[in-house]
Amino acid sequence: MARKLKVFRTPAGFHDAYVAAPSRKAALAAWGADADLFARGVAEEVTDAALMEEPLARPGEVVRRSRGSAAEQLAALPPDRPKRARKAEEEVPRSRTARSKAATKPPAPRPSRAELEAAEAALEQEDARRRDEEKAFAERQAALDRERREAGRRHERERAKLEAARQLAAEAYAAAVEKWRR
Repeated sequence: MARKLKVFRTPAGFHDAYVAAPSRKAALAAWGADADLFARGVAEEVTDAALMEEPLARPGEVVRRSRGSAAEQLAALPPDRPKRARKAEEEVPRSRTARSKAATKPPAPRPSRAELEAAEAALEQEDARRRDEEKAFAERQAALDRERREAGRRHERERAKLEAARQLAAEAYAAAVEKWRR
């Protein structure tokens, strides 16, 4: 007997992701979640019949629905925080030792890419060497294949000559034996 399906919902960006599944665990698997979204309060079971209709029509499949128009979503954003004035930060008095430490410590230099570039160049050089080696192997293989084909043709020609000579010798022998028997 098939288990009764329930509909679960979790937010996914500007959308809600709905899924009809037999259990919370199956819903988490359908969403691809590796944490328990239900325990965190991020996911919930849906009981509204209007919201349950489409997911129940496509069980196990994640159905995405927008949570409103773009204007509604922008209106729901929190207001921008006021930026702090730089002067307020500068007015904080610093001790003499703090000022001297700040003045004597130069910013760290940017790390050098030289070692990385050298390693990349060596890698590219090795790849080029290997490509050249493979090309040489292919050329040698093609030459060997040609040589093998020519040797096969030469063998067939020589064998045909020898077979013709054997046939003549066999006929001569048979004639000689026939003559001898009479």
